[in-house]
Amino acid sequence: MPLLLLMLLAAGAAAAAEAATPSLSIGVNYGANADNLPTPTAVAAFLASKTTIDRVKLFDANPAFISAFAGTPISLAVSLPNSALPALADKSTGLDAARSWIRANLSPFVPATNVTLLLAGNEILLSTDTNLILSLLPAMRRLAQALKAEGLTGVRVTTPHYLGILAPSDGIPSNATFRAGYNEKLFPAMLQFHRDTGSPFMVNPYPYFSYNAQTLNYALFRPNAGIYDPATKLNYTSMLDAQVDAIYTAMKKLGYGDVDIAIGEAGWPTQAEAGQIGVGVQEARDFNEGMIRVCSSGKGTPLMPGKKFETYLFSLFDENQKPGPIAERHFGLFNPDFTPVYDLGLLRDGSSVAPNPAPNPSPNPSPKPSPSGGGKWCVAKTGANGTDLQNNINYACGYVDCKAIQSGGACFDPNNLQSHASFAMNAYYQANSDSASACDFKGTGVVTSSDPSYGSCKYVS
Repeated sequence: MPLLLLMLLAAGAAAAAEAATPSLSIGVNYGANADNLPTPTAVAAFLASKTTIDRVKLFDANPAFISAFAGTPISLAVSLPNSALPALADKSTGLDAARSWIRANLSPFVPATNVTLLLAGNEILLSTDTNLILSLLPAMRRLAQALKAEGLTGVRVTTPHYLGILAPSDGIPSNATFRAGYNEKLFPAMLQFHRDTGSPFMVNPYPYFSYNAQTLNYALFRPNAGIYDPATKLNYTSMLDAQVDAIYTAMKKLGYGDVDIAIGEAGWPTQAEAGQIGVGVQEARDFNEGMIRVCSSGKGTPLMPGKKFETYLFSLFDENQKPGPIAERHFGLFNPDFTPVYDLGLLRDGSSVAPNPAPNPSPNPSPKPSPSGGGKWCVAKTGANGTDLQNNINYACGYVDCKAIQSGGACFDPNNLQSHASFAMNAYYQANSDSASACDFKGTGVVTSSDPSYGSCKYVS
């Protein structure tokens, strides 16, 4: 490859990294079931000064951890243990119990520490304890009342749910509903609570626990044929997108599509049992890069394009004291000395390069296309592989406005990959000042001087 081209590509990649870094703010789960971790104060100082991590989720209300984040810009999610909920749910004494807990565990630290979420237990609906399940929503209500009474109005109440709250289905998002019983008796009231209080409905979607050899690429945001949803005419090439849109669909069917969704936990391990496919540093990086693109860049999901989600990666560190399979101890993003286990572009000091937004080379994309007036367009080559074209759509639409090729848009018809990819690829090409390299798309794009616009579908130029 000519030296000049190498230099141009390197400069473009550096510019792309610099442009992407501010959009990579993300939350992280901070567990401490380990005997080799730095102090909470050191952790808080590192996250606040060296990373783009702006939210931290704790699994308890340890005062040493809460106080460590005092005076930092990082917002904190603090958790109550599952065992505390029945006492808080009591009709006669629950509110007093909630106020006492808040006075002891939050009031001494707020507002110096920016606590924004109070989590009522964790994955309660996994429990076989009926009393605990019945206590969940009443306890959430008492906590919200107590926070208001104690003057902590900036703290919202939610609870993380496992993905099993959805009824078994075929994996097509439009078919999703909540489980029978929960769908009628629990979630309508809980979602009303979230709407009334402005708190998010929090779920823990884990493609890692759902993949197999055939769906590995689908789980890792790698090129794949995807799963087509005939009801919405959307093709899903990411399991996380499908899981989040399934939750959204179940909520919308109950009339609560306006309630925000937060992702409490999701991640991918770097080690697992011997012989397990799909686990390693590259797999973990691919998954987390993809999740950051979906949740933090404003890309959104197919049913919620342009949306950002309050999201907490799992997890900040490996936890060498956790029981269970090997993978449970190897979800960490950073080593105890604060060096990255792998590069996700989360460091501020330039020692870490921001994640490449997609498998295709990027010449420094702009968020929206601006007309160049050059009289040239980028379209998909005739005969290009369908998987490549879908990957091009996923990539380009992470940076440019693709509403025109969504159902009902001016360029939705003809509804095929060739047409949709051409529109997305051209929008991306124009956003990059019609640079020839921006139409390469691994050899599947071609520049033309013939305007591909038709009818009401206008291709920017």
